[in-house]
Amino acid sequence: MASTNVYGDIAKQIGGDKVQVTSIITDPEQDPHSYEANTQNQLALSKAKLVIENGGGYDDFVDTMLKAANNPSAQLLNAVTISGKTAPTGGELNEHVWYDFPSMAKLADQISTALGKADTADAAAFTANAEAFKQKLATLQGQEADVAKTAKGTAVAITEPVPGYLLEACGLVNATPEEFAEAIEEGDDVSPKVLAETLALFSGKKVQALVYNEQTAGPQTEKVVQAATDNGIPVVPVTETLPAGKDYVGWMTGNLDTLDKALGR
Repeated sequence: MASTNVYGDIAKQIGGDKVQVTSIITDPEQDPHSYEANTQNQLALSKAKLVIENGGGYDDFVDTMLKAANNPSAQLLNAVTISGKTAPTGGELNEHVWYDFPSMAKLADQISTALGKADTADAAAFTANAEAFKQKLATLQGQEADVAKTAKGTAVAITEPVPGYLLEACGLVNATPEEFAEAIEEGDDVSPKVLAETLALFSGKKVQALVYNEQTAGPQTEKVVQAATDNGIPVVPVTETLPAGKDYVGWMTGNLDTLDKALGR
C-alpha cells in the first residue's frame, strides 16, 4: 500500500510480479494535500504487508487510518525519515523528497529489505531489482549534473517548493519570494506586495524559467504563469503524482529534459 502512485510505482519496480500494489492517490488532478481517504483505502490498509508513506506532514491520513486498521504487523516506511532530510535552521522542511534521487535510492533499499522480510524466498530478486532501479537513479543524477555544468547559478521561479530538490541538484537558484511559495502550498492568499514582487521577476527578466506545479492551480498562480508567458519566460510544468502512462524514471527524465530545454541549453 502506498500513499501515492509515485511510491506505488517504485514499489512495483522493486517487487515485480511478486507484489500487488495499491496506491491511494493516483489522479494527477488531485491535490494530495487536500486528499480525504475513504473506507476502501481503510480496508486495503488492514490487509497490507507493507505501507509506504511520504511523511513530513504530507500524507498524515495514512498514519491515522493505519492506527484504525488493526494491522499491527504491517511494515511502515516513511520516505522523509529514510531520507534524513530535516528543516533548515529557521525554515521549514521541504517534504517533497521524491524529487531527491539519493533519497529514493535509500527508500529503494528499505523497500527491498521490507519485501524480503515479507517474502524471504524472493529476497534476492528484490535486492537485484532495487540495484537496477538505483542504477536508473544514478543516470538521472548524471543528467542533473550535466544541467548544472552550464546552468549553475541560474535563477528560476517556482509556484511551490515541490521540485526544490531537483532544482538544487541542477545548480539552480530559486528567486521566488519565500512567502509566495509557502502561501500557495498552504492554500492561503498571497499578499498584494508579495504577488507584485513575484510578478516583477518576469517583467524584469530576472529568472530564466518558471517551474509550475500544475496540481495546485489557482487565480494567483495563473497570474504568475501569464506573467511568465507574456515576458517570454519558459514555463516548466511539474506534478506531485505520476502522469498517466508514466513510470517514475520516465517521469523524472521528462521533467529534466523539459527543464534543460527551458534553460536554453
